[in-house]
Amino acid sequence: MDKAQQDALKKAAGIEAAKLVEDGMIAGLGTGSTVRFLVDELGRRVQEEGLHFTGVTTSRRTQEQAEGYGIRIVDVDDVDHIDVTIDGADEVDKDFNGIKGGGAALLWEKIVATNSNRIVWIVDESKVVDTIGAFPLPVEVIPFGAGHVIKRFEDRGYKPVLRKDADGREVRTDESNYVVDLHLERIDHPQDLAEDLIRTVGVVEHGLFLNMVDTVIVGDPHGPRVMTNSNK
Repeated sequence: MDKAQQDALKKAAGIEAAKLVEDGMIAGLGTGSTVRFLVDELGRRVQEEGLHFTGVTTSRRTQEQAEGYGIRIVDVDDVDHIDVTIDGADEVDKDFNGIKGGGAALLWEKIVATNSNRIVWIVDESKVVDTIGAFPLPVEVIPFGAGHVIKRFEDRGYKPVLRKDADGREVRTDESNYVVDLHLERIDHPQDLAEDLIRTVGVVEHGLFLNMVDTVIVGDPHGPRVMTNSNK
């Protein structure tokens, strides 16, 4: 699948998901390439259809895009609930376990998600897999002592790589933390891994989102299809 085809599927999923946002809602807006299409469509609805809703974003990048359309954005602590959060995912399996954090926004994404009444992911079909792990698992760590955390990950066989930008500088999250990507290839016991990571001193959060999502909207060449998590 080339980039143009992939973008078309992402756009279709984003447009479909935008239908879930209704007047008066508080909506969580995620981060990433697919979410950009979602925000574009929500912006169109605000400007052309008079849609009024309040957004809570998972990154400053999404906040800037949304505010550019005139969408009202507030801090997560300024609302008592979030009706629905729509976000992307880097991988999702048949058990609705996912990897997120490719855009280095995993901490804010998880905070917004856990305070939401409903969680929806929008992905193109390439993100739906049998077993997660081919996509490197992001882990957010504080800079102080990060080298020791990476060494622990190496000792556990997690194949960690400190994420850097094109200029060779450490990638920083919106909380100014580092991102360490674990090149695991496949994750057969995600719950055990999640517990091991979060217990590691210096780890702020990891990109395993396990059985959290309610609905996945998949961009498919035959039209968007919906996966519903019956365990939620």
